[in-house]
Amino acid sequence: MSTDLIINVTHYETRVALMENGTVSELFIERSGERSIAGNICKGRVVRVLPGMQAAFVDIGLQKAAFLYVSDVYDNLDEIEKMMAGNERIDEDGELHQEKVEATWPGELHIEDRLQEGQEVLVQVAKEPLGSKGARITSHISIPGRHLVLMPTMDHVGISRRIEDETERTRLRELVLHIRPDNYGFIVRTAAEGVDSDKIKAEMDFMLKLWQNIQKNSENCQVPGLLYQEPAIILRAVRDLFTQEVDKLIVDSQAEYEKILKFVETFMPALKADVRLYEEPEPICDAYGIEMEVQRALGKKVWLKSGGYIVIEMTEALTAIDVNTGRYVGKRNLEETILKTNLEAIKEIAYQLRLRNIGGIIIIDFIDMEKEANREKVFNRLSDALEKDKSRTNILKMSELGLIEMTRKRTKENINRVLREPCFYCDGEGYLKSTGTMCYEIFREIERDHAALFGRTVMVTAHPEVVHLLYDEERHRLEELETNLQARITVKADQSLHLEQYDIYALP
Repeated sequence: MSTDLIINVTHYETRVALMENGTVSELFIERSGERSIAGNICKGRVVRVLPGMQAAFVDIGLQKAAFLYVSDVYDNLDEIEKMMAGNERIDEDGELHQEKVEATWPGELHIEDRLQEGQEVLVQVAKEPLGSKGARITSHISIPGRHLVLMPTMDHVGISRRIEDETERTRLRELVLHIRPDNYGFIVRTAAEGVDSDKIKAEMDFMLKLWQNIQKNSENCQVPGLLYQEPAIILRAVRDLFTQEVDKLIVDSQAEYEKILKFVETFMPALKADVRLYEEPEPICDAYGIEMEVQRALGKKVWLKSGGYIVIEMTEALTAIDVNTGRYVGKRNLEETILKTNLEAIKEIAYQLRLRNIGGIIIIDFIDMEKEANREKVFNRLSDALEKDKSRTNILKMSELGLIEMTRKRTKENINRVLREPCFYCDGEGYLKSTGTMCYEIFREIERDHAALFGRTVMVTAHPEVVHLLYDEERHRLEELETNLQARITVKADQSLHLEQYDIYALP
């Protein structure tokens, strides 16, 4: 499988696309003035403690206070293990994840016992503000590098699950255990596979020095204040996505090309030959089909090759995905047609989740299947399709109604909210009142003001489509209303009015 990393740079926007076999699998967009804050380390002040939610609001300099859960306050791994009483793991980004909780926290640990209003805390942004929600923060600091993730508040060494060779896992674990200072935690990232000890030691020393500078600066930092900022999107992409599996990195900016070369020469010189400067006259996003995929990612309906389709509806709480046979009629029987459509939809669903960066709760409504074996086949195929997704997913078995519930780790806004905003016309509802409904609202409003309008000349101003209906199909009802009011009703079209707006008043 060929994999390319395409970087498009303009003065107003930067796009990074990870392409697999000529198809955009992941897309990241960062606009000038809207730089990501995920990963930033800040010194904040507790503004409110909520015992009922076991959380606190912390001012870190954003418009909305950030949210800090009690489980993110404790900075000792032993305490966390006691609290969770379940199976936990640490991913290659240095984040502790709870797989299953089977008991309550011993000792009834409370947020109010650890934090008080006005207290200053050192925290890191774990999730950017999403919609109406503020940022999610944690006191478990993790600083990612090319080969390592430093966790200064945890005494733990972990190895990326994507490094499968046991000999290499053992080598890296022993190496890090030998050279790390006491009481410092590290995660060895996938990119460290096969890297010699000198490079890992050099990166470790750099990260430890960086952490020492952060601690030193925090002593005199104003609150709220920024202590460490994650690199811009281009260097983050090179650091996290440019691996041995990527055939080439192509960037269309001379200035950024030179910056990338310097970074690569320092941390991954073996990949220097794979960095290319794009100099063709055709825009790079058009040349690689990125623009077309961006437009496709904004639509609710996605067609499948067979003629079936999926519909993606996003709400504040969850994302619903509906699978339909559409134009596909199959060849043999209904069950086979349904199974083939569901299996084809799985590949597209897994792709769209990554491309659109959809996170949180996701409900997939597959077409109902009678055979239990087919339901199991669809579930297993979905699990396999999501294995290469870098974002953590959790999938539940298919219900009898054909629904699969799943979650996908969400740290930033999805592409739909980055590129679009609620319609000012319908205020994000997606539907407008029909012209017939508006006619009847006008009739009821006139009847409501019967006493004030009786015997008068009444002027109704409305949207042209509503006026057309009033003069056409609803003409007889308008005449009945004139008779009841003993009034003359004049209707006027105003193109500047919203379809749901109108004005009714009596002429002098």
